[in-house]
Amino acid sequence: MSRHETSPTTVQPASNHRPNACCFCWCCCCSCSWNEDRERAWRASRETKLETIPNCEACSKPTTEEVRGWAQSFDKLMKSPAGRNVFREFLRTEYSEENMLFWLACEELKTECNKHTIDEKARTIYEDYISILSPKEVSLDSRVREVINRKMQEPSSHTFDDAQLQIYTLMHRDSYPRFLNSAIYKSLLQNVSRSSSES
Repeated sequence: MSRHETSPTTVQPASNHRPNACCFCWCCCCSCSWNEDRERAWRASRETKLETIPNCEACSKPTTEEVRGWAQSFDKLMKSPAGRNVFREFLRTEYSEENMLFWLACEELKTECNKHTIDEKARTIYEDYISILSPKEVSLDSRVREVINRKMQEPSSHTFDDAQLQIYTLMHRDSYPRFLNSAIYKSLLQNVSRSSSES
């Protein structure tokens, strides 16, 4: 839990229904009929400290083997766009979605080659996730913060590598075990198992 959880300015009531932002993926932004169990689990946690961000990664419906594989290793979960979407939905219920958003932003930054774009994206990441004034600030130790502050004088696509690793480790050790025991993961596993046995 972060210190932001109790802030009245960052708690937003969720809308009465999920945004149907796309029609090609099964992920948390859709209201797909096969996803009814996860819809009910989502409604059980209607408040989020971040504004709902409907733009999930585009992905296809995962196979039973893929969903089972997420329980074998955190790396498998994080390498799968579908896995990241489901894990992000779970993090939202724990008021820690910013960890995944920061990790994704760092991954995107690493793909940039244009110096001007790198500068812009690095500053946006800093303002959104590193600044102590941000409602989406991630939890980093002072050593990593000092490294980032030095690197921000001349940002590169790897400015946040130490911070990204720290947040990845935090999600792995802290959130991932709870995710595997969550209703979100268990109902998804049930749904994909049922779908594959019916087909």
